[in-house]
Amino acid sequence: MTKTSKKKVIAIAGPTASGKTKLAIETAHKVGGEIISADSRLLYKGFNITAAKPTMEEREGIPHFLIDVVEPEVNYTVADFKDEAERRIEEITERGHIPIVAGGTGLYFRILLENYALPKIECKPELRAELEKESNEDLYKELCEKDPVYAEKVHINNRVRLIRVLEVIRSLNKPFSEACGLKEPEYDVEWIFPKIESREVLYDRINKRVDKMLEMGMLEETKQLLAKHSRIKNITETIGYKEMISYLDGKCSLEEAVETLKRNTRRYAKRQLTWFRRTPELEVNI
Repeated sequence: MTKTSKKKVIAIAGPTASGKTKLAIETAHKVGGEIISADSRLLYKGFNITAAKPTMEEREGIPHFLIDVVEPEVNYTVADFKDEAERRIEEITERGHIPIVAGGTGLYFRILLENYALPKIECKPELRAELEKESNEDLYKELCEKDPVYAEKVHINNRVRLIRVLEVIRSLNKPFSEACGLKEPEYDVEWIFPKIESREVLYDRINKRVDKMLEMGMLEETKQLLAKHSRIKNITETIGYKEMISYLDGKCSLEEAVETLKRNTRRYAKRQLTWFRRTPELEVNI
């Protein structure tokens, strides 16, 4: 590879329960790769069962990065991810290996591997606190008014993203879609979408995964995280934990909580598919 050539990166992106982890490990064995996680939940220490974090045994000796990086109290931003992932890509390439970015957080792929420039603004606690007080409906309404283009890319229930985008819009006084801008892609990316027979098959995998998580101790893990960290946002707003918390609070039966979790996870997978369809190279066919 010459100094002017772009670094090779393999990107394995897909919805939850699509087999990304297994595919990434198989690919790493074949090409001499090392894996960079592009999953916003795997970053957090203690988010194990519910986040489907691969165990050391499951990793089969393949180096994994951006897993267990920070405690749940930390607000780990997409900018933090980009900076760390770029550093890891550089290190892996220098070792003569191929970086494999694998996960399901679409924004991470877009900012790291596609031609979107990330707007950088200083953290403004007062602005963040002001936005936190508003409902999802009000946040989404403001986004539709100030940036209808980007509003089409954000779900009304994605509260974290809504707040972050409005922080940028209010700070820069311009639409987020304009603030992002475009830049020359930094890497030579080979995009891979896991093979999934149909959406029905994916949803069945999701339902079975939830049942397995419950057997593995998802409820106990939720209790342990609450005892250690209390009811911080990164726990109460994470799919899996929030449904178990509803059960612990006596708002529903365990069976109802599990069914709600399955439904919410299926809906999340649907949103992921919608996001990844915007990357033509992935060839999403379900």
